[in-house]
Amino acid sequence: MTKVHKRSKASREKGSKTAFWGNRKRHKGSGHRGGMGMSGAGKRAAQKKTLILNLYGNTYFGKQGVTSRPSFHKKNAVIDLEKIEERLNGFIKSGKAKLNKNVYELNLEDYKILAQGELTNKFLIKAKSASKSAIEKIKKSGSKIELIESTEDDESSEKEN
Repeated sequence: MTKVHKRSKASREKGSKTAFWGNRKRHKGSGHRGGMGMSGAGKRAAQKKTLILNLYGNTYFGKQGVTSRPSFHKKNAVIDLEKIEERLNGFIKSGKAKLNKNVYELNLEDYKILAQGELTNKFLIKAKSASKSAIEKIKKSGSKIELIESTEDDESSEKEN
């Protein structure tokens, strides 16, 4: 008995929804492996952290989240008198300071001046604010300070000394 031409298996699978893999979800790239599950998803489950954070946000790992909460206090730029003396050459190179008649004119408009250390040179300092003790030390050294913005510490001091 001679066999008549039989269609190939691949051609018979082409129109099928599941291509003879049975259930539709069995042949979706990952094979027939089931779900991922959440076992081993402790705080150090690094391979699952992005999945967990995308699904649940920071609530999954407890009240604090993955990292501690950021602090919201203001971080003001402060500089001590001794640092002004140490960094004088850098201030001159950057253009924040210049020498004018044996007095260094120093523009520190972003800084609050604190009283740590002493001044040996003569300065005319323009600053955002300064502590009371820093203002006293600046006056004692024969220098001057101009405050651009007064704070609670400086309300009694003058704008230009």
